Amino acid sequence: MFGTEITVSTRGRGTYEVTEEVARIVREAGVTTGLCHVFNVHTSASLMLCENADPDVRRDLERFLADLVPDGDPRFVHRAEGPDDMPAHVRSVLTHSELTIPIRGGRLALGTWQGIYLWEHRTAPHRRRLLVTVLG
Repeated sequence: MFGTEITVSTRGRGTYEVTEEVARIVREAGVTTGLCHVFNVHTSASLMLCENADPDVRRDLERFLADLVPDGDPRFVHRAEGPDDMPAHVRSVLTHSELTIPIRGGRLALGTWQGIYLWEHRTAPHRRRLLVTVLG
């Protein structure tokens, strides 16, 4: 087993690809067959496995969540850090805090158009920590 941490500096709401960093960690671990687990330690950001060829896919997902969970929704009582605070928590609950990707032949067994992304749900910049564990 091999574990390490990735830090992602965001510029605010949006998606940030981490595929290459995770792939590098898998190579360094030297595991030929196994699993790579990525865990996000935050409650207002999430992880996603998504189309990586056309950025419109991620923009469309962002628009969909903005409609589903709008900033400043008057139903939310929790606003400790502003109008995007509770919506960011709801978005993270509706998405994923962890991903597990198979390792085959010493590489992430991702599909042709799949990428690993941190999805920042807050509007302000943040430093996000991802724990990466490689088992094999």
